[in-house]
Amino acid sequence: MTIRETTIAKLQQLSEPLLKQVSDFIDQLTHQPEIVNDTEGSVAEAWAQWFEESDRLTVLSNEPNSNYSQLLLTKYQQQGLEL
Repeated sequence: MTIRETTIAKLQQLSEPLLKQVSDFIDQLTHQPEIVNDTEGSVAEAWAQWFEESDRLTVLSNEPNSNYSQLLLTKYQQQGLEL
């Protein structure tokens, strides 16, 4: 028995509400872009594009703002705390 024949046999056993869901699912599959049959080359191209775009991003410094440190120290000193 082929996959088509097996699937048809299963469909014939389904109730109407379930058959409606299967029909909707088939509609969804036939109207969406073919991703499953996409070649590995296009996946590699997508990754290459992602890496190129990420390489163009600006990396911000992780260094703390020295002004912030001074402001924090001043605030603690104003509250009478000794550091």
